Amino acid sequence: MSSRDHIVRIFEILLAALLGALLTITVVRYREDRRIATAKYGDWRKLNLILDIVGRNYVDTIDLQGMTDAAVASALAELDPHSAYLPPVRHQAAQEELQGNFDGIGIQFNVPNDTAIVLEVIAGGPSEKAGLQVGDRILKVDDKVIAGVRFPQDSMVRRMRGPSGTKVTVTVSRGKETIPFEITRGKIPVHSVDAHFMVDDRIGYIRLTKFTRTTFVEFHEASQALKDEGMEHLIVDLRDNSGGYLDQAILLSNEFIARGDTILYMEGLHREREVYRADGRGDLLKMPLTVLISENSASSSEIFAGAIQDNDRGSVVGRRSFGKGLVQEPFDFTDGSGIRLTVARYYTPSGRCIQKPYEGYDYDIYNRYTDGEIFSRDSVRLDSSDVHYTKKGRIVYGGGGIMPDVFVPMDTTRASRFFIDCNRKATQMRFASRVFDRNIGRLSSIDNYADMDAFFASASLEENFRRFARSEDGITATDEEYMETLPYLLPQLKALVGRYSKLGENAFYKYYLPVDTTVEAALEAIGAPPTGK
Repeated sequence: MSSRDHIVRIFEILLAALLGALLTITVVRYREDRRIATAKYGDWRKLNLILDIVGRNYVDTIDLQGMTDAAVASALAELDPHSAYLPPVRHQAAQEELQGNFDGIGIQFNVPNDTAIVLEVIAGGPSEKAGLQVGDRILKVDDKVIAGVRFPQDSMVRRMRGPSGTKVTVTVSRGKETIPFEITRGKIPVHSVDAHFMVDDRIGYIRLTKFTRTTFVEFHEASQALKDEGMEHLIVDLRDNSGGYLDQAILLSNEFIARGDTILYMEGLHREREVYRADGRGDLLKMPLTVLISENSASSSEIFAGAIQDNDRGSVVGRRSFGKGLVQEPFDFTDGSGIRLTVARYYTPSGRCIQKPYEGYDYDIYNRYTDGEIFSRDSVRLDSSDVHYTKKGRIVYGGGGIMPDVFVPMDTTRASRFFIDCNRKATQMRFASRVFDRNIGRLSSIDNYADMDAFFASASLEENFRRFARSEDGITATDEEYMETLPYLLPQLKALVGRYSKLGENAFYKYYLPVDTTVEAALEAIGAPPTGK
């Protein structure tokens, strides 16, 4: 190699090295700039940056709305079990359930035999105006056949619901006729008081299924009606009531609690302590009270039960409640979505927070079954370190729901093989539908319990059901087994048939009471102070 070539080669090597260094510096500078740019963002702005980078650089077309929803849902999942993101459809459904109304056609139906049967036509609602009747079988919604094709019940509901003012055609079978009804949807009230009636001459019963915007008004009207019938003691049934609006629980508690006594207080990192006290203006301040709860009673139900228990205002009967001591605040967005964010904890008057631990949250109720708590008070795990005292000095515990004053285990001892087989095939529901079909004129006109009792006396439910179970489902029982089953089978049959009368849900719950062990325990305890047993 000549000296000239050697010099050129050295120059090329130096040039390559220089370019490499420049490239390295550029890449490092670029990376440093990225790091600096990222570091300048707060934690939430970093999320926006990442989504922006994905949107501008990802190899394929992406669903930005879906990614945003997923990112928000995942972020909130890091908080607590009740802080949640609600996409527009879920958000609307949640609002309808709690606001006390929704857009629809105004019927209640059941599906005992793969065909929806109208159980109730709401008075003054769109369906009543169009001419639908109790007992109609729904065959089609618009052009979609929903009868006899195992059509999902929730899908039936979605097809019938829709914005007020829009039309839907519901085709029904009535006797031998097939009738299409064009119905204009409207606002339909959602009731939170499922039933109210007198158990006997002095004891009233109100079943409350949720805490909506109309709960206090509905409850007040129901309690006043029972007072007019001579009520001297009230049973409030909150079993399986998952809660709802906080203010409704406060208003309801205020009906019973003396002036100045605490209903609850709540506080959080960004929420100063707020104490809610009774104003002494309630209409039921002197009314003896029993509250029923279960493992599925939560939130506002626990606020009410806790206020009653801590103030020694009444007896709480049932099983340990769910254990939700967190307060959510809604934040709604213009696209129809929203979040429900936990902003505080609430505390019962004695100072206990009944929120259960987050660990194993989704399996807690299941674990109560497997651990035996549902079946025995001795298996209930109470936090003995979290002790509080009621107004009269009784011990109560925090850290996981409201423990009732009178514990009622779930009773599984009376279920015979015959009864279990019938439940598995919903034989009782289909039998009730058959009874209605054959007595539609008489049943549809019954609006009082005397006439209902007279109907049952002539209906031979015991013999007819046994024949129905054998012929329709191939379920048989020995004479001895059937006689052992009747004491808890017959009230169930009466409840299901009674629902087809004008008495509706009132009939269902009233006739079911004889086999309701929690109500039985409450009735035994009425007239005596809580035993704490």
